[in-house]
Amino acid sequence: MTLNKSAENIVDEGAQHPNCPLCATPGGDWVFNCSKFRVIEAVDADYPGFLRLVWNDHVREFSDLSREDRMLCMDAVVLLEQFVLRVFKADKANIATLGNVVPHLHWHVIPRFTDDKHFPAPVWAMAKSGVSLSSRQQWVLDSKPKWMLDLRAELLVAFPG
Repeated sequence: MTLNKSAENIVDEGAQHPNCPLCATPGGDWVFNCSKFRVIEAVDADYPGFLRLVWNDHVREFSDLSREDRMLCMDAVVLLEQFVLRVFKADKANIATLGNVVPHLHWHVIPRFTDDKHFPAPVWAMAKSGVSLSSRQQWVLDSKPKWMLDLRAELLVAFPG
């Protein structure tokens, strides 16, 4: 998926942090961009629909945001979680912000299915052998163009700026 002009501008502004991959690149397949954050699909062969909310400014910690920005960020994370549960029919949505490897504020919103290759363990754990994409994960992968448009539309309504 190609980036629109606003998403490309975020990458250009990241030049002040050349060692940060989330400043230097979009970080995945672009879904949405507004003045404060962007949403991408973190392309992961084992987890189609693995979404990531990336704060546009180079911020290390969630607590570094103003109260207003923290509330905005959490509203967006909740929207992503609800989308994953409703549209992907995920059994669970895992939400995480780690930043140990990439110290740039970003949230992972990961659709989990009881028949995925790691469930109930975290996606970063050892995978069960012989398990491939479940039928629901395959649906997420196959319907990506449609759900990306639907998610973008929901985000545009909720976060028009």
